Amino acid sequence: MSVPTAAVAPSLCAPLPVLGADVTVPLVTGGDVTYAALDYAASSPALQRVWDDVAAYAPYYGSVHRGAGYLSQLSTDLFESSRVTVAEFLGCRAEDQVVFTRSTTDSLNLLAAALPADCQVFVFETEHHASLLPWRDARVTYLDAPRTPDQAVATLERALAGRDPHGPALVCVTGASNVTGELWPVRELAAAAHAHGARIVLDAAQLAPHHPVDIAELDVDWVAFSGHKLYAPFGSGVLAGRADWLVDAEPYLAGGGASRKVARRTDGGVDVEWHTTAARHEAGSPNVIGVYSIAAACRALTEAGFDRLVAREQRLVARVREGLADVPEVTVLSLFGDDAPRVGVLSFVVEGWNSSHFAAALSAEYGIGVRDGLFCAHPLVRTLLGSEPQEPGECGAPEAAPGERSLNAIRVSFGAGTPDEHVERFLGAVRELVATGARWTYRTEEGRCVPDRGAAQV
Repeated sequence: MSVPTAAVAPSLCAPLPVLGADVTVPLVTGGDVTYAALDYAASSPALQRVWDDVAAYAPYYGSVHRGAGYLSQLSTDLFESSRVTVAEFLGCRAEDQVVFTRSTTDSLNLLAAALPADCQVFVFETEHHASLLPWRDARVTYLDAPRTPDQAVATLERALAGRDPHGPALVCVTGASNVTGELWPVRELAAAAHAHGARIVLDAAQLAPHHPVDIAELDVDWVAFSGHKLYAPFGSGVLAGRADWLVDAEPYLAGGGASRKVARRTDGGVDVEWHTTAARHEAGSPNVIGVYSIAAACRALTEAGFDRLVAREQRLVARVREGLADVPEVTVLSLFGDDAPRVGVLSFVVEGWNSSHFAAALSAEYGIGVRDGLFCAHPLVRTLLGSEPQEPGECGAPEAAPGERSLNAIRVSFGAGTPDEHVERFLGAVRELVATGARWTYRTEEGRCVPDRGAAQV
């Protein structure tokens, strides 16, 4: 059983078609402009191919694993074939399981709930909160931010060498930073983990949309990622990897779908036989549309050719870095150095500017969407900025005077759907804002920096 799917016409020079490419937004200075979505690291726009595939399936939507009717059977086949598609996209080993979740955060919390008793967890302070925080019930060792990839490996090796060699251990590491975009030495960290009897989970939320991820080649034990960063909407995610800890653990959620057999006992209790497949941790009615959208995105990226996509994105990365380097007031944040390989994610500060004010001006006056703040990676951003936890100031005033450190940062991120014109508009807007200042006044409203429409234009 199948539903029709669209096809990709790949081109090295053109972005992949995405929803919202022709959306216009009003400018506070008057008129409208095509929106430049440069916040891919938070949520990427949906690929048109993904939307078309989902639209083709939607009339056939039915319950999964629950019904004998044609639509239920078709939906079940589609759900399980999506699992195969994701496994192929990730280069899973034959014995690996692909568990569908809500997000990267959900995936890592699921793994945290499946840790063996007395498991030690090792995690760098540089992680996104999704991979920094789920391990609270385990014995956690937080590792200081390394300043080179080699230092990251050496730091992990020292920490692992000092652990109890007889107990279970897990290393959690990102593939690409959601703050700096820098690529981490995943293969080398995996080798270090395995040499000391530990396992490793890769947070690929920022890596998978920009770069091939192969579980077998990287030799990681698990991979977690989110559909909404992979050009697939509808709130779904993946945890893929070794089955044993997942099978040995109690179901992440107890309910229908996770159980094979439920029976009342004579003493009034209930006996439950749980599934040993991925269904063990997929209780409840699954997000079929979300799962199918992830599979559609995996197919689209694979058919477009990751080599072509990576080459085009690296050209955009080089252009953004070159353009920002031409503005002396801008400092790009980096952990491993300016020449470190990275995906299309860069964070920076602007001397004398409040980050919220700068980001708000980019949106209101130029129709450019970026992110400002600490990016759910507070320890890393504060390390890069050299600042202690503080409350940000009012958006209309400079956050840091010349020579002082900023409290927050601005992040620009892009990918397979980003037109060259959006990058050039962003760089032009940065140069103009730094040179002439904002053309409108701004104020803080419910924690957000917004144009003060009651005030006169600057």
